[in-house]
Amino acid sequence: MTQQQLEKYLWGAATALRGTIDAGDYKQYIFPLLFFKRICDVYDEEFEKALEDSDGDLEYAAFAEHHHFLVPADAHWKKVRETTVNIGIAIQEAMREIEKANPETLFGIFGDASWTNKDRLSDATLTNLIEHFSQHQLNLKNVPDDKLGNAYEYLIKEFADDSGHTAAEFYTNRTVVKLMTMIMNPQPGESVYDPTCGSGGLLLNCALHLKEEGKEYRTLKLYGQEINLITSAIARMNMFMHGIEEFDIARGDTLAQPAFIENDELKKFNVILANPPYSIKAWDRKSFETDPYGRNLWGTPPQGCADYAFQQHIHKSMNLSNGRFAILWPHGILFRDMEAEMRKKMIEEDHIEAVIGLGANLFYNSPMEAMILIGNNNKPANKKGKVLFVNGKADVIDNKGLAYLTENHINKMYQAYKDFIDVPYFAKVATIEEMLDFNGNMNINFYVKQKNVKENLTFPIAYEKWIENGEKLKKSMNKMFEELN
Repeated sequence: MTQQQLEKYLWGAATALRGTIDAGDYKQYIFPLLFFKRICDVYDEEFEKALEDSDGDLEYAAFAEHHHFLVPADAHWKKVRETTVNIGIAIQEAMREIEKANPETLFGIFGDASWTNKDRLSDATLTNLIEHFSQHQLNLKNVPDDKLGNAYEYLIKEFADDSGHTAAEFYTNRTVVKLMTMIMNPQPGESVYDPTCGSGGLLLNCALHLKEEGKEYRTLKLYGQEINLITSAIARMNMFMHGIEEFDIARGDTLAQPAFIENDELKKFNVILANPPYSIKAWDRKSFETDPYGRNLWGTPPQGCADYAFQQHIHKSMNLSNGRFAILWPHGILFRDMEAEMRKKMIEEDHIEAVIGLGANLFYNSPMEAMILIGNNNKPANKKGKVLFVNGKADVIDNKGLAYLTENHINKMYQAYKDFIDVPYFAKVATIEEMLDFNGNMNINFYVKQKNVKENLTFPIAYEKWIENGEKLKKSMNKMFEELN
């Protein structure tokens, strides 16, 4: 199959569910089934190769060292396909058996979808799904990791487009992800962390970035935490589908129970990329006041907005020698009064390197304008005591409310970050003193002035233009009345 044929084939499984379940729930059934089919087909492929190598020794071919994952005979796709009644039970039991056979790598990876609920998924619907996936072999020979990984990312985006308000939970605009990854420039052997990793796109993109550059991407250590069970399972599957095996995706609440601890402290990472949930209200503020990991270094955020709880968690998770971060936030974190004191302390620490303002509609199902907050524990000498502000609001393509960045947009903003110099109406290097003079307000418009063609008009010229425009309006109104008469 070509890439396009593969994507069409996989999306066909989702269309089989239309009318039976909500679009927002497609992912919790389609992704586990796809992964189940992939595991079984690759197992068969590896089994056949081992048989050839051993002149038909069945026992040798079944050894664990010949397989990515073990698939018990009673849990194989072919066995489930033979089932004609209570198919949901057969699927669920097969998935659990595979998880048990691979406890270190696959435990809990299939999620907790309600396969046995026949009101949602009848035997006929599940039969159609299984037969749809059975049309093609999804082994490595027919569908290499790169091709399947791209198709998996395609599905994630399609589910995001199809499911509306649920999309932001597990999908971040990929063009923005590319810009963030270029700025972070992860290197082989480094650790990359996303405290709210969703479907793992930010983490995965770091590995793919290195791969595109011809560098050793398999030594990159990927860590993520995600509170939603289904979404965290999707992230793990996403890694495997792309052929990435060195990762650790934990499920849990990052603020209440951070998963990565070393020597009773937060584990430190070289690169942190994130798109945290915006202004969540349901969080344990009381515990954060006396946080055992010292994450309240600037103070405790208000109950109605946990943004600076996440931001402080990120600061405490940075590698002390070369830790750096790129976090996608709405603009409010730059200037809200209720966080002014915390923001001033953040500025005074001199870890913030740049603020890149983006256009509207880059968040799914929201017209809010986004921005990337960039930090570095080891700022170069020419950047110390300074912060670069970039206004990229106009550098975006809006496609019916779903915006994206072009290659030119990405390169323009990346180059501004690299150059770290003033660019009229686009970029401005501000000192810490300047920002503190604004009481810590980091509103980009305070620093990058807007181009205004009217600002140099004298009063006589402005008055003349006003009279001229008034005459044009009068003529237009008279013409309209004539047509109405």
